[in-house]
Amino acid sequence: MHLYYVYILTNQNHTVLYTGVTNDLTRRVAEHRTGQHKSFTKRYNVNKLVHFEKYPDAKAAIAREKQLKAGSRQKKLDAVNAVNPDWSELLLV
Repeated sequence: MHLYYVYILTNQNHTVLYTGVTNDLTRRVAEHRTGQHKSFTKRYNVNKLVHFEKYPDAKAAIAREKQLKAGSRQKKLDAVNAVNPDWSELLLV
């Protein structure tokens, strides 16, 4: 059974939030960290994982990603804080 992940990344200063979906969270975060793709995350150095959610199917994960992207910045921060209240102090390597 495949799992799908909705994730939120930020930059060092926590000024930018990026929401994405993938079926391989480890690989995808590594791609963001190494800047493999010319993209928003490379431009703004968004490479710190602060939140993720697991889903059993792609449709549910994509629906959740769209819900988060359509919401306000505060709703994204609330999602992060709900499971990771000390996220701003973490430095994930």
